[in-house]
Amino acid sequence: MRRMLLIALALAMLAGTGAAARADRSITVYNWYDYIDEDVIGMFEEETGISVKYVNFTGNEEMYVTISRSSSAYDVIVPSDYIIERMIREDMLEELDFALMPNAAGVLDWLKSPDYDPAGAYSVPYMWGTVGILYDPDMVGGEIDSWEALFDPANKRDVFMLDSIRDTIGVTLKMLGYSMNTRDAAELSEAKDRLLGQKADGIVKGYLVDETKDKMISGEAAIALMWSGDALYSMSENESLVYVVPKEGSNVWVDALCVPKGCRDKEAAMAFIDFLCRPDIARMNLDEICYSTPIQAVVDEMDEDERGNLALNPTPDILERCEFFHDISDAMALYDEIWMEIRS
Repeated sequence: MRRMLLIALALAMLAGTGAAARADRSITVYNWYDYIDEDVIGMFEEETGISVKYVNFTGNEEMYVTISRSSSAYDVIVPSDYIIERMIREDMLEELDFALMPNAAGVLDWLKSPDYDPAGAYSVPYMWGTVGILYDPDMVGGEIDSWEALFDPANKRDVFMLDSIRDTIGVTLKMLGYSMNTRDAAELSEAKDRLLGQKADGIVKGYLVDETKDKMISGEAAIALMWSGDALYSMSENESLVYVVPKEGSNVWVDALCVPKGCRDKEAAMAFIDFLCRPDIARMNLDEICYSTPIQAVVDEMDEDERGNLALNPTPDILERCEFFHDISDAMALYDEIWMEIRS
């Protein structure tokens, strides 16, 4: 009889993975601004009974410092590829249990074992895209195909740059024919000189992040260095805008879902990650934030216009001339020094 009671109790505990049993559980999600359909959070809470505290950051470095100081305060984080690489090396991430995340099996094949997480054990792609130039052909007098447009004196006071150390320095390196992951002091010095010259010549109107979208929609500048998803949003509101990945090449990036070491509820965290991988939820997020989805089922159901949109679905030849950012923490002091000089 006692054995039967124990079995019944165990079955009741297993059944308690439903919403009613999880009603007193909560997770804290640390994500970029404007990077989720807010209805998704409510749907997750309703379906699972797990409440979500949603906190935002503006950049990878900010997120990294925060997690370094208080990793247990967060359950799900959304870092970019090169920061994931660093966090794996520094043992800052929990290994994921994919048996608890069946929807993650639907990720695009080429993103299942990316070079920043070769075993695919610590991250699940959330969104991906490219870095390029958003511009108004009428304002610049034609088509753009090179990063040189960002430095052209003809565009004085008409260029928005990204307030992002890796992106702004990275595209300048690419323009000069160097890797975006270089540690070479001479190459970095050359990039610094070009960026300082761009600023001294009055070409830069501002170093911005999220604000750029609306400013480009309203025509406050002719050219902007932008992430592809932000560019897609701007183009949806202003049909005169065009997005291009320059001929010199660029960055292809992935923002992924991870669980920081020592999080309070790893199971609930993975339930949230799995929920975001569900095709209907991934479609909602795609529609809301306009970045490329890593979920194959969503790609398969895209219409012809979406499939042909190079900002949303870059062609293989575009991706071939792009590279992932990698962890360059051993050279970040030099990057930081250059960035401080540019931004001061």
